[in-house]
Amino acid sequence: MTLATIELCPPGDAKSALIVLHGLGADGTDFIPMCDALDLQRHGPVRCIMPRAPERPVTINGGMRMRAWYDILGADLQQREDEAGLRASLRGVHALIAREVARGVPARRIVLAGFSQGCAVALLAGLRYPERLAGLAGLSGYLPLAQSTAAERAPANRDLPIFLAHGRSDGVVPVARGSASRDALAALGHDVQWHDYPMEHSVCIEEVQALDAWLQRVWA
Repeated sequence: MTLATIELCPPGDAKSALIVLHGLGADGTDFIPMCDALDLQRHGPVRCIMPRAPERPVTINGGMRMRAWYDILGADLQQREDEAGLRASLRGVHALIAREVARGVPARRIVLAGFSQGCAVALLAGLRYPERLAGLAGLSGYLPLAQSTAAERAPANRDLPIFLAHGRSDGVVPVARGSASRDALAALGHDVQWHDYPMEHSVCIEEVQALDAWLQRVWA
């Protein structure tokens, strides 16, 4: 899978990269405001990459075609997972990370982030990437293929720092699913920073500010 991208580039060579994966039916452009709101200048020259998921039929939406990282087979996100679609997106994201490394950004300076479906793919792909990353950030999402995570994690990323945030009134991905993912990742030894907010399935400014402070730490 070759992913088209939207990019915000610094004036000179990038020293770090932030890859942000959008949610179901959305587009990379949705996260331009969030990237603009982050105080990236204090982190040095950062390239923001917002890939676009391919269009595919989505079962839970009556087979309607839309941008999606994988199919949603039903309301139970854990018991009915589109493993083939998830793993195809994993390969596409791995190729995108490898492209950033080839462009001169070390893997240790790359943060992989995502919202909702994008969060799921970010966690899936980041934990399995063979080189050490800077960190993973997941917003309003969950850990997919959870039963295989321990066996498939790359040794280089076994203690990777992870930022997770969720809305307490999320009716799309319940906060309980997010907190269960937090607990599973913490049990595997990850340094998980958790935040929850009085919001639905969305992003708030307090969340962006907390993410910005976390980025300062992992890019220090």
